[in-house]
Parts: sequence; structure tokens; C-alpha cells
Amino acid sequence: MTSIPTDGLNDAKSDAVRTMPRGHAERFYDRLRNQIHAHLEAGGPVIEKLGDFLLLVPDVFILLWRLLNDSRVSGKNKVLLGSGVAYFIFPFDIVPEAILGPIGYLDDLVFGAYVLNKMLSDTDVAILREHWSGHEDLLDTIRKVLESADKLVAGDLIKRLKRMVGV
Repeated sequence: MTSIPTDGLNDAKSDAVRTMPRGHAERFYDRLRNQIHAHLEAGGPVIEKLGDFLLLVPDVFILLWRLLNDSRVSGKNKVLLGSGVAYFIFPFDIVPEAILGPIGYLDDLVFGAYVLNKMLSDTDVAILREHWSGHEDLLDTIRKVLESADKLVAGDLIKRLKRMVGV
């Protein structure tokens, strides 16, 4: 069993994620989706170029949340999922949204894709697909995000994200 290195902040994140009422996750999802749509409508060359990836961010978040609450998911994977949800929720991450706007969600997306990819080694893909709200096939989406990870987030940040997931 792979363990995730934790520090006081990660422990606090896990506690906060475990105690978050279900309705809060859906509201976070809605706020995130509305925020990204507003930025896409405002436009700009960088936003337009990354729009397809940014639109995946809320769907990956809610997938992590739903899987975290699914009794068929192992405890080991729930730790990973809790870390992924916390990474989305808390403002203290590698690429902060408060400073960079929606571009700051790309590291959250990549981290979430690594978590989901790691889960696939011992979780039936049907369980993941059951909770997926995205339009594309889930496995294609994970593959596309991971293949583009170096383009979306700087290489040294990718290494840090991989270490956090245990890849």
C-alpha cells in the first residue's frame, strides 16, 4: 500500500474534506463551473487555448468527490481522493487560482488526473465511469490530461504533483 506523505496542512485538509457536507461540494462545483465559463466568455488567447482543459476542472472535482463517498472504493484510494478534493478546495497549492485566475486550476486538474489514473490499478473503471459527468470518455480524458500535463503545468511542478500522488 502506497502512503501519501502528510504534514499538518494535509491532515487539516483531510479533516476538512471528511466533514464537508455533500451540498457544499455541489455548490463548489457550480461556482467553479460558472467562474470558468465567465473567464472563457471574457476570452483572451491563453484562456481560449486552454478552454477545453479548463472545462474539465469542475467535472474532475465532482468525480473525485463522488468517488470519495462511494463505499465500493478502497480506503487507500479514499486517502488519495481526499487529497485530490482538498487540493481543489484549499487556496494553498502549487499554482494558486487567487493569483493566476482560471489558469491556476490546471495544476488541480493534473493532480486529479494522476489520482484517478492511480486508482485505475485496483478499481473497476465502471465505478469511475458511473460517477463521471464529463462529455468525453473518462479514460480518454485522463489520458489527454496526462499527455498534456507538461504543456499545462511546468515540468518541475509535474514532478512535485507525481510525488504527491506516489507515481
